[in-house]
Amino acid sequence: MARKKKSPRPSEAEQQESSLKLWLKERRITEVECLVPDLTGNARGKIIPATKFSHDYGTRLPEGIFATTVTGDYPDEYDELVSPSDSDMYLRPDADTVRMVPWASDPTAQIIHDCYTRDGRAHDLAPRNVLRRVLALYEGIGLKPIVAPELEFFLVQKNTDPDFPLQPPAGRSGRPETARQSYSIDAVNEFDPILDLMYDYAETMELDVDTLIHESGAGQLEVNFQHAEAMSRADHVFLFKRCMREAALRHGVYATFLAKPMANEPGSAMHIHQSLADEDGENVFAGDKPGQHSALFMHYLGGLQKYVPMAMSFFAPNVNSYRRLALGQVAPINVQWGYDNRTCGLRVPMDGAENTRVESRFAGSDANPYLAMAATLACGYLGIVEKLTPSEPLSGSAQDKGFALPRSLEDALNSLKVCKPLRSLLGERFVDCYAAVKGKEYETYLRVISSWEREFLLLTV
Repeated sequence: MARKKKSPRPSEAEQQESSLKLWLKERRITEVECLVPDLTGNARGKIIPATKFSHDYGTRLPEGIFATTVTGDYPDEYDELVSPSDSDMYLRPDADTVRMVPWASDPTAQIIHDCYTRDGRAHDLAPRNVLRRVLALYEGIGLKPIVAPELEFFLVQKNTDPDFPLQPPAGRSGRPETARQSYSIDAVNEFDPILDLMYDYAETMELDVDTLIHESGAGQLEVNFQHAEAMSRADHVFLFKRCMREAALRHGVYATFLAKPMANEPGSAMHIHQSLADEDGENVFAGDKPGQHSALFMHYLGGLQKYVPMAMSFFAPNVNSYRRLALGQVAPINVQWGYDNRTCGLRVPMDGAENTRVESRFAGSDANPYLAMAATLACGYLGIVEKLTPSEPLSGSAQDKGFALPRSLEDALNSLKVCKPLRSLLGERFVDCYAAVKGKEYETYLRVISSWEREFLLLTV
């Protein structure tokens, strides 16, 4: 009797497509938002009917979206950064990122897509691919980065006039905050309607939001995410920003992730707790004895100290970011490290061996989560490869040690452009494109004459 031929096993892409289509069908999805995080960390993409969604649908976007400034302008080097024809990128959905859009009126899904070239290579300008490039380096040495971001943001009154300073919103009591209320439960409860909606959205979107606290600024809040592998955490921060902005707008206020939105209030950060796990899931930062750290941990810490100043344009990507990194603020101004020392840019929390980690406090809440995580992990990786040794831990105030970080976006970009190790790890073409886009933004900003200049210089110089 002749044997029946076995049907070929479906490829991984075919399996993902099948599971995605089933997911959409079960939820009677009518539209799909195909999302691509851009250089700023905001969503670009297309909305297509669910009936036409598939892996081979042919969803495309021009690669020029990664060479566009926040003002919609293009750097002078645009023609050198993208293909002369501004060719299309091919988008492919990541099945692990499919979520409902809880604020949509009709059943709508959102799926983060990865960008590829025509011949199937990962597109080197896409921030998600930059992070994936760094994660591959760790995979090559048998390690997996584990991170937990803490994201701060402000709720502010709606502001339709950009010349008018931002103001804290009124809470349930009808009165805006006027005093610092760090960790106040009652201050958080003032915004219960907004936060209840945010939690509803986050639950529907399956976001791993862990805890929420009131930070020191008026109307300033912080959410912590559960620790997990780096790509998923970057995805969750990316999606949470959409979620939080929408929940706030539904109640007539703005949620802003600007690093320094108000002159007399503290800035907003995205602290990144980070550790490394081996193939058995064990934390390789822990030492052999209680209270000790491994040599690999010290090398990683040394890498952060050496390379963070040259990677600052990823942690502080906008002209406003450097207003947060000012002397006398709670934000770091150098690369000192210490045990449970919040004045340091690198804080090592006091915890059990399995939770040994370092908290990088450099990134602002305005940072692209994919690029901020790629940058901090790249710095640590270089420390491991170069077997760097960190300084002695600091027990006093790091603010007394003075500045050791770039003071402006221009300075940060100049440091990045000449750092060959980071350029190599993150991709030469990507770094050139990023520096050109951010350089153009800086030049555009310098054309603006501020009210301070008109007030103090107009008639006195």
